[in-house]
Amino acid sequence: MAVEKKKIIIVGCGPGAVDCITPAAEAAAGKADVLIVSQRLKYLFPKCPAERIDSGTDVAGILDTIASRRDDGRQVVLLATGDPGIFSLAKPVIRRFGRENCEVIPGISSVQVAFARLGLDWQDARIISAHSSEPEMTAADLRPAGKIAVLGGRETALAWIAGLLRDLGSGRRVFLCEDLTLPGERIREVAPTDLAGLPVSSRAIVLIIQGELLS
Repeated sequence: MAVEKKKIIIVGCGPGAVDCITPAAEAAAGKADVLIVSQRLKYLFPKCPAERIDSGTDVAGILDTIASRRDDGRQVVLLATGDPGIFSLAKPVIRRFGRENCEVIPGISSVQVAFARLGLDWQDARIISAHSSEPEMTAADLRPAGKIAVLGGRETALAWIAGLLRDLGSGRRVFLCEDLTLPGERIREVAPTDLAGLPVSSRAIVLIIQGELLS
């Protein structure tokens, strides 16, 4: 008898605080036979008895693991930090297994939180990831954007942003947002010349905003 393959559920788990996890996310995790989790989320949903597998950094390997568990008829649930639509494993999972075989539960993104803290909308923001390496884009690519959000909790990412700011020119305000929604949350305006070399949390976003948008 053929095994019924269940849809892979991809769950957004918010920026860190437990109260930012939606009831839909909790319900989805409760269905899991297998939870695919990052180190940042490995202690989430402690009462869930599912097998827990570290997503790690080997994307091809974790996709193969998901496939084998799904082939056994088990319910695979992938936990993503923030929202699955912003720089998460959701994209390669959907590419591998097809949209029709995946269900996505949205979550609250740290980008949403950062802009909310400043009282700004973000529908026209450029969102860039510098989490693992420096982005391959130039100031010319970004100069038209009035709002830029860079995800990057690394000192080398801050150095890249500092160089970008020099090339973008004057008139921009810079906000370093760390550990959003967590007890140690800190948001501070930073002079562009002071950004490089600052110690930074691994959960950090830098917002670069045209000054007149904050007047």
